[in-house]
Amino acid sequence: MPPEKTFHMTPDEFRRHGHAVVDWIADYYSRIESYPVLSRVEPGQIRASLPANPPVKGEPFDGILENIEKLILPGITHWQSPNFFAFFPANASGPAILGDLLSSGLGVQGMLWATSPACTELETHVLDWLVGMLGLPQRFLSTNSGGGVIQDTASSASLCALLAARERATNFASNRRGCDGRLVAYTSTQAHSSIEKDVQVAGLGLDQLRLIAVDENFAMRPATLAKQITDDRRAGLVPCFVCATIGTTSSNAIDPVPEISRTCRDNNVWLHVDAAMSGTAALCPEFRHIHAGVELADSYAFNPHKWMFTNFDCDCFWVADRAALIKTLSILPEYLKNKATESGAVFDYRDWQIPLGRRFRALKLWFVIRHYGMEGLQHHVRRHVELAQQFAGWIKEDERFELAAPVPLNLVCFRHKGGDEVNQGIMDRLNRSGDLYLTHTKLNDRFTLRLCVGQTNTEARHVERAWKRIQEEATQVS
Repeated sequence: MPPEKTFHMTPDEFRRHGHAVVDWIADYYSRIESYPVLSRVEPGQIRASLPANPPVKGEPFDGILENIEKLILPGITHWQSPNFFAFFPANASGPAILGDLLSSGLGVQGMLWATSPACTELETHVLDWLVGMLGLPQRFLSTNSGGGVIQDTASSASLCALLAARERATNFASNRRGCDGRLVAYTSTQAHSSIEKDVQVAGLGLDQLRLIAVDENFAMRPATLAKQITDDRRAGLVPCFVCATIGTTSSNAIDPVPEISRTCRDNNVWLHVDAAMSGTAALCPEFRHIHAGVELADSYAFNPHKWMFTNFDCDCFWVADRAALIKTLSILPEYLKNKATESGAVFDYRDWQIPLGRRFRALKLWFVIRHYGMEGLQHHVRRHVELAQQFAGWIKEDERFELAAPVPLNLVCFRHKGGDEVNQGIMDRLNRSGDLYLTHTKLNDRFTLRLCVGQTNTEARHVERAWKRIQEEATQVS
């Protein structure tokens, strides 16, 4: 009697097809510079190329992989291209990809310590490593009152911080009865848009978010923050949360965290520090000044998936008092009860985040740290900063252009002196060319070009070519 058909991929088939996929990825990286950085497809073009109905019978894997090349690749914007200078880096690397592959293969559901002890304990250990690697305060260590956890994004980290701040300010009453309209949160006008979404999700409401004015360098004005908190208290409101930014998305501005932290301490307001991209710079001792004042923060987050060669998603989030976070987010139904949890001797990371389920993200981060070591990570961060500073120097030397903001690290904000239309034209022509990809922001209500250096394989020749192409297009549109 013939064996029953299982429809599964056998181990031998998986081995053969897995080799093919790894080969494809390796080949992709070797030829990535041959593709236009920004996808050129029109809206709906990818869907129109796909079959209207799913297959009734399974298809050969070779054909599926072939479709990646023909159907999917045209719709890819190549974030891993060394000519990608848009938004922020979202860089990957060989060790991170392989770590993620192992995580997928193990298929761990790490919601509880008991559901895979290694998933939890490796995460705790790697997050403690990073406290030392980044020069963060010792209170964030799991061996003290705090601890770290991997979230999906900085948006989720700031939401968790806001929820904990909300509960601390209401003595954990708002979890039971909801918000009463008196809680107030604060951030700068240049902070990430996720804070606006967070106050909606957390039930405070947009009307209770104060966007604090910034100075000439686009950093929060601490005196304005202090006055706003005082005014709100006098009005019978309850200030509960401040988000300071180390490296804003628009201009890489660094808020004056020391002054902000003192205001928060004096007013018993939770301070969260968002260092999504720029936190990686603190791997280098010479850049750790960006963390001045963080020793008084209640929480801190940065994204290895932005500038630390760890593919998306991987945000590292620390709290100084894990008890407040756990009490805010913990719910324990009967089906999750177990002896390890009841002992109090373990972390159940489901209590440190919004979702119940969680992947084994620590594996890829562990692989990256072990592969590169501090030496390798520091080498690339320093090189990226050096290349950005060099580019900023070229801007200063060309009388047609000007810097639009200070350049503390690896993001350069600049513009052609010809005005908004000229700058828009330069960017559009460059992006259509496929040679590189730039994005823009508005600073002082003026259209501003942004060039961010941070992709894994970006070298001097790529930045030099980007500058040459910018100069060429400036000549065409001006």
